[in-house]
Amino acid sequence: MNFDIDSGKLLYALGVVFAAAAFVYFVRDVVFGLSITVKAALLFAAFVAFFVAGVTVQRDVLDVVAFALSGLSYVVFVGYVALRYDPGETGIFLLLALSAALFVALGYALRERGLGLPVRTAAGVVVALVLVSTVLVGVDAVGGGVTYELQTNQSVTVDTPPAHPEARYVETRERIGTMTVTNEFVFTRAMSLPRLQGCLAGVEDVPRRDVWVSYQGSDYNRDDTIAGGVTRQFSVEADIPVDVNQTESTTYTIERGSDCTVDRSSPTLVVNVGEEDLRWD
Repeated sequence: MNFDIDSGKLLYALGVVFAAAAFVYFVRDVVFGLSITVKAALLFAAFVAFFVAGVTVQRDVLDVVAFALSGLSYVVFVGYVALRYDPGETGIFLLLALSAALFVALGYALRERGLGLPVRTAAGVVVALVLVSTVLVGVDAVGGGVTYELQTNQSVTVDTPPAHPEARYVETRERIGTMTVTNEFVFTRAMSLPRLQGCLAGVEDVPRRDVWVSYQGSDYNRDDTIAGGVTRQFSVEADIPVDVNQTESTTYTIERGSDCTVDRSSPTLVVNVGEEDLRWD
């Protein structure tokens, strides 16, 4: 068998593969902290910059590599816009149709019209793209981010539960507050609701003291983006364990904190927001 492989082309191919991985990692919203708007703009700028390089460079297969990187950045751009902006089925169809027309037109201009750019003009375009991208990133960095504010009720009253023949304790879900999310700038940003934790204090007749605190509704159906200048609110609920044999309702004072070791003089629901874990000892 003939394993004669062009080592240079192999290295080019590996470079394209790693570039594709870098593009995908870039849009996962785990690095740089950029807004969705600016990330989409940077991907489109990369598409234009690599395409300009492709029509300018006429050496070896570097033009093919540049076109491959251009196409990859555009594919990731389209996928990112479709996922994060959710334009709907009609919007996605139009986006794909326009993209197809764009690449057919570029291919025709390249093959039939001999599309090309002088080096000086291409350099000017790339410099302009870099300057615009730098301005966008700078504005994004100083323009403010997404704020999260939990407003809890002063107390919550848990009524006597219905009789349950197979359990002594049941969990009663109660609304205990509201999480307000505000995007303070004009760019669309990713939204990640803070982790919530809860525990009971000042009570003895419960099977466990930890309380499941969550946002109302399924996480799978919740939009994880927030447009610029928009405020959204999410109801916060707690699953409080209740003895099925109790004959009177119980009122819990709601307290913000993380210390579950300190006893309280009255039944208390401690709610913690953020990455810090509750203290149990």
